[in-house]
Amino acid sequence: MEYRQLGRSGLKVSLHSLGTMNFAGTGMFEKVGSIATPEATRLVDVALEHGVNLIDTSNVYSTGRSETALGEVLKGRSNQILVGTKVRFTMGPGPNEVGLSRFHIIEQCEASLKRLQRDRIDIYYLHQWDGSTPVEETMEALDTLVKQGKVRYVACSNFSAWHIMKCLMASERHNLQRFVCQQIHYTVEAREAEYELIPLALDQGVAVQIWSPIAGGLLSGKFRRNAPPPDISRHAQGWNEPPIRDESRLYDIIDALVKIGDARGVSAAQVALAWLAGRPGVANIIVGARTEAQLKDNLAAAELKLTAEELQQIDAVSLLPLIYPYWHQNSTAASRLGPADLALHAPHLAKAKPRM
Repeated sequence: MEYRQLGRSGLKVSLHSLGTMNFAGTGMFEKVGSIATPEATRLVDVALEHGVNLIDTSNVYSTGRSETALGEVLKGRSNQILVGTKVRFTMGPGPNEVGLSRFHIIEQCEASLKRLQRDRIDIYYLHQWDGSTPVEETMEALDTLVKQGKVRYVACSNFSAWHIMKCLMASERHNLQRFVCQQIHYTVEAREAEYELIPLALDQGVAVQIWSPIAGGLLSGKFRRNAPPPDISRHAQGWNEPPIRDESRLYDIIDALVKIGDARGVSAAQVALAWLAGRPGVANIIVGARTEAQLKDNLAAAELKLTAEELQQIDAVSLLPLIYPYWHQNSTAASRLGPADLALHAPHLAKAKPRM
């Protein structure tokens, strides 16, 4: 297993981490899966055996049941196993049981620690933006938790680039803890993060962690053109993430992944994961699984390195067009683009005819 530095911190995390959204799943999360404690224990064992040192969960997954199940599985194990959890979404009927207020953050941190049966959270994420709470209040609450020893590192998830920059500005201005990483959705099919979030990661040292890296199974190779989805898939159960706006493009991407995988003797899922591992700014990829075999297949992607030709094949079917102002930058400022800019622009430069 490869270990990568998490942003500007000194923390090293495994290239792959284990997602636990399907641990003890109930309600809407049961569509992802509902893995009982014995099976969850085996998945954690397999992940640790493969060198995984980070496990991801959230307080909102089945209203705390995922955290509780993970706490049982990790009881008595090494404190070198890192755990990340999150705060933001609704956890009760009261008006202060949602959001990123100081009240909600601190209350939910205490509740997560009890469910996880731990004395600290290694990485604590703001799970989604809250435009109703001043960022200074939010960042100060996180800073307080770090100073109390209840949290070691702070991060965000599903923020826009300007949201992240606003929080970073507040951290710098008031000498508060800053985000070490951003947990985002980013796949071969969903490359929107390349417009702003990936360049921000490189410029500001806010590392990228990826959730749902094979799009909830869509890029696994099990979904094929003009064929019904697998019965056990979350999409067959009505799960609507990620949104697919161009089905024809999706299947062109799947065809390319399957073709490369067949030629290399690996699954399409491994190709999708290997592509992500090579993207700029990516520190960690969260993989989830229903079965031990599925998890082992995903973790094996850590050993797969794609060739330049294979990367070109993937770009040919997945590269997004340059929206404004990027098409203008590409045609008029190509000679003055920096490393963060090139995370977006590099694949397009061969097509462009710079004028300035």
